[in-house]
Amino acid sequence: MNILVVQESDWIQRNPHQQHHLMERLSLRGHKIRVIDYEIDWKTNKNEGLISKRTVFKDVHKIHDEARIDVVRPSLLKIPVLNYFSWVWTNWREVNRQINEFKPDVIVGFGLINTYIASRAAKKHNIPFVYYLIDVLYTLIPEKSLQYIGKQVKKGIIKNSDLIITINKKLSEFAVKLGSDKEKTIIIDAGIDFKRFDHKIDGFHIRKNYGINEEELLLFFMGWIYHFAGVKEVAEKMGKENNKNIKLMVVGDGDAYQDLVEIRDKYQMDDQLILTGKQPYSKIPEFIAASNVCILPAYPDEAIMQDIVPIKIYEYMAMGKPVITTHLPGVMAEVGENNGVVYVNNSKDVVSKSINMNIEEEGEKSRKFVSHNDWEKLTDLFENKIGKLGGH
Repeated sequence: MNILVVQESDWIQRNPHQQHHLMERLSLRGHKIRVIDYEIDWKTNKNEGLISKRTVFKDVHKIHDEARIDVVRPSLLKIPVLNYFSWVWTNWREVNRQINEFKPDVIVGFGLINTYIASRAAKKHNIPFVYYLIDVLYTLIPEKSLQYIGKQVKKGIIKNSDLIITINKKLSEFAVKLGSDKEKTIIIDAGIDFKRFDHKIDGFHIRKNYGINEEELLLFFMGWIYHFAGVKEVAEKMGKENNKNIKLMVVGDGDAYQDLVEIRDKYQMDDQLILTGKQPYSKIPEFIAASNVCILPAYPDEAIMQDIVPIKIYEYMAMGKPVITTHLPGVMAEVGENNGVVYVNNSKDVVSKSINMNIEEEGEKSRKFVSHNDWEKLTDLFENKIGKLGGH
């Protein structure tokens, strides 16, 4: 099959998500995958010029070396607010170009603006369209006044879709509230590559390289560091309490990275707050293995966090790590109680909870809970669903 994917995030720079895992596996199975993406960090990338020219990246892969995915990045006018208008035009043109040149059997959308454009074009050309919800994107629009418009766009996409796929129960409920037909709404859970995220991997070398002793408790966070991620609060709490037997390792970068640097310097936590920056995906299992407890201390009242279950939680659990998180509705609905995920009221409670938990027992519960979330099985299901839509 020829599968056209549209999204509004950077396919190449951002960490692997649901779409990367599924599409790379479909590529390995012989399907042709083409992605229309967006340089979401254009403001901070500081590439010269007011216009980003259309760019094509050939044979891209992030997880599997043998996977081959072509990524098309439409041109963009790099002026705040005006960037949205230029984005509409260049994506309309690109989607229609790909329909004529690539001739997709099915189109899969993960975004908002270009996904709405693609859903309309798919309807016009009688191409099956799948809307894949992995989060509530319109809540991330920086301009609050545009979030309402984003919500209406999402409703329009749902109306134009032949199939709605979500990654958890809360997102399915959310989709139905926005008008999705229950009969056309299915859940395909986040998956795990158990060969890569093997609980038997030894993190000794990571601990040694970063000066972490065997008796020290290592808390671990990875991914994009949003201001609402709660990591700043955990770091500040550690700085104030000055408990030298607890360390926090943060793997990744993002909006709040510089804030963490300032907290580290303020409390003289060079040995206690370990900021590794972004790391190759192939090394992530070793970093997780080095930790004792993984954390997701995001603000529980943050809109984007209400219905999602970040894929990294499944990866933590697959490696037998207990997870401490705030009371996030999506996580609580999906994982529940007594399954290796321990809940706290707010970010500042993470440190005290980590000291008082039975790490080995909770870690075993984690691994058991996600034992059926194998990527190959989930890819089989996804391939079957879109194959039926595309007549294959």
